[in-house]
Amino acid sequence: MSDALDAGLGRGRQGAERTCLVTRTKHPPGDLIRFVLSPDGEVVADLRAKLPGRGAWLMPTRAVVAEALKKRVFQRAFKTKDAVAPADLADRIAEGLRADLRQSLSLANKAGCVVAGFAKVEAAIGEKAGVAAVIQAHDGSADGRRKIAAALHRRHAGAISRIPVIDSLSNEELGVALGRDHVIHAALVAGVGSSGCLARWRRLRSFEGLATTAEEAGSVRYGRTASDLHDDEVTDSPGAQQFAGSRDDGNPQGLD
Repeated sequence: MSDALDAGLGRGRQGAERTCLVTRTKHPPGDLIRFVLSPDGEVVADLRAKLPGRGAWLMPTRAVVAEALKKRVFQRAFKTKDAVAPADLADRIAEGLRADLRQSLSLANKAGCVVAGFAKVEAAIGEKAGVAAVIQAHDGSADGRRKIAAALHRRHAGAISRIPVIDSLSNEELGVALGRDHVIHAALVAGVGSSGCLARWRRLRSFEGLATTAEEAGSVRYGRTASDLHDDEVTDSPGAQQFAGSRDDGNPQGLD
């Protein structure tokens, strides 16, 4: 399996494809996840594909990572029995991808590509330019999600599937990313930051084996169990929202 190892992006043949350790199929490096050994011999996901050392590659799905652990492919690829692949490697990757999504959302917000609050999101949906994506806290109230879904249906009718619905983050995560104390509803508007944020959301969804299009928008996507969390349709009234100031997400994974 040593033929699957390489020195990382920018340090090999230009345009060379990489081989997945599990499926043995070749893909562009941007379609895979790279893994390296830490100085302590632990297998680490190199989500930027820039860490030093020889690296191995996998298809970016939880199922493939689980198969790699089961078959002990890292030990064979790195040619050492001392390579330690943690049992929670897939969970660590998922958290890294979530951190990446939070970071990109924070950058999009600073670039002016995010509106937050129920009223602002509803208004943005109805405007001529529309929105690039709707963002919902996954622990927000079902009623608020249904109202946003209704606004999307009024604006787009049968073309609603063109509008992605990002519901992978919690109220707390959205608040940290956007520098606000309470965020249930937000939206991406056109801009450079929007495309990067959507790409990272799709990468996270794909890793978890979930759909990366908006076909579920509407009753299915919005049919989650109701939450006791107050909706920002209420807390966005004048004086009710307290801003948390400039709270950067911090980026424990060192992601772009």
